Amino acid sequence: MTEYEAIVLESSGPIARITLNRPDAANAMNDTLLRELADAAKRCDRGATRVVVLTGAGRFFSAGGDLRAMASSSSTPGDYVKAMADDLHRAISTFARMDAVLITAVNGVAAGAGFSLAVTGDLVLAAESASFAMAYTTVGLSPDGSSSFYLPRLIGVRRTQELMLTNRALSAAEALAWGLVTEVAESTELAARTDALAEKVASGARQSASSVKKLVLMSFNTGLEEQMELEGRLIAECADSPDGNEGINAFLERRRPQFAH
Repeated sequence: MTEYEAIVLESSGPIARITLNRPDAANAMNDTLLRELADAAKRCDRGATRVVVLTGAGRFFSAGGDLRAMASSSSTPGDYVKAMADDLHRAISTFARMDAVLITAVNGVAAGAGFSLAVTGDLVLAAESASFAMAYTTVGLSPDGSSSFYLPRLIGVRRTQELMLTNRALSAAEALAWGLVTEVAESTELAARTDALAEKVASGARQSASSVKKLVLMSFNTGLEEQMELEGRLIAECADSPDGNEGINAFLERRRPQFAH
């Protein structure tokens, strides 16, 4: 376990777990939490980690930016929120580009930047009690945390505009129907379901998972031929890797593959 003030970082073999740990403040994001989150993401961006689970302590995933901290800062509100956004964006960029798969376990309310962060997971699990709301314009702010990048791609422009301009709250079931989350679990079963999914992903081929992440992320910005060239290069690299050799041999020998850990 790595010592932080506002988050908890734990590692067990190939699985790392990051918990937003300000339950008395609804896991609202202040400068300390986001600075630590960026540092934790960097620590997880190494070969030994195959899966990162991100969740919140207590009843909330995260209520978003800490407006009380913003108002009491000696900096101007603009300077304070820009510094926080920079740290949040550095964490999200690391999560998106690292080889490890990010699983977000949304255990409760995800609002503002909490919503933005929740849906950046490669796999997103939500408790039945979870809810999602942008909430930025309610306090006269604009979205951050990559939401203007991911949401139009996940749910389309019209639904994104609705969420951002009206601050409509979505239940976990609605978020699943809209394609924002991967799966909804009973609140009491979320932790166990998350652990089982993390173990399953961690037992797979690391380079395959990393390639999936690269392909999906690049598909937003490339044309057909460029994307297919990337597909060809990555599948060739996987085929030449130890895990690729093991996967092919296991298929031919009709046995379960034993990928390197």
